[in-house]
Amino acid sequence: MAGHSKWANIQHRKGRQDEKRGAAFSKVAKEITVAAKMGGGDQAFNPRLRLAVDKAKSVNMPKDKIDNAIKKGTGELEGVDYVEVRYEGYGIGGAAVMVDCLTDNKTRTVAEVRHAFNKHGGNMGTDGCVAFQFKHCGQLIFAPGTDEAALMDAAIEAGAEDVLTNDDGSIEVVTAPNDYMTVKEALEAANFKAEFGQVTMKAENETELTGDDAAKMQKLIDVLESLDDVQEVYTSVVLEE
Repeated sequence: MAGHSKWANIQHRKGRQDEKRGAAFSKVAKEITVAAKMGGGDQAFNPRLRLAVDKAKSVNMPKDKIDNAIKKGTGELEGVDYVEVRYEGYGIGGAAVMVDCLTDNKTRTVAEVRHAFNKHGGNMGTDGCVAFQFKHCGQLIFAPGTDEAALMDAAIEAGAEDVLTNDDGSIEVVTAPNDYMTVKEALEAANFKAEFGQVTMKAENETELTGDDAAKMQKLIDVLESLDDVQEVYTSVVLEE
């Protein structure tokens, strides 16, 4: 068993992502461009691109925008040259926070991220200060009531690393990062559709926050996620409503 309110937190996060769907287009397009630049424009031989395109489809990004983002990465269309940077720090109650960015101006990006931390009760730390608290992995969350035994059999056969049943009845399938899409597609073929899925930095230990602290932490996450250069915000926090 793992986690105590995983389902509520996933539903909350999914809802907030849906609210930001418009802004997600530009972030996903950026990720597609970088993935295509690094590994080529063929999804069959570029797991990162395959994942980015899957993410684009999940927010209903038009096919022409996906294709144009790939072409910018492969050089067929002119595009901006982005670099990847990660910033680490602490939120409310000492919760670990990692912020992954794609930027064409690191000076601007670090200033914006530091300002967000400082203004909303957190503080930026040094490189590596919290990274050791996270595991890079694929994560698929299935609703309470899902047939646990059948899902476990299908997940293990598909190559998943682990299957965890949470206290609230939701089931979490954990994969290696590059196996995420393969496992997801195999489970969908077996009629198991995840309510939420991503390649993420999964916290090894969680920090529970309630009341005002939870609200302040959510504000910090929202402000960080709203920054144009920020792609993903990972945190160890579990927000109790």
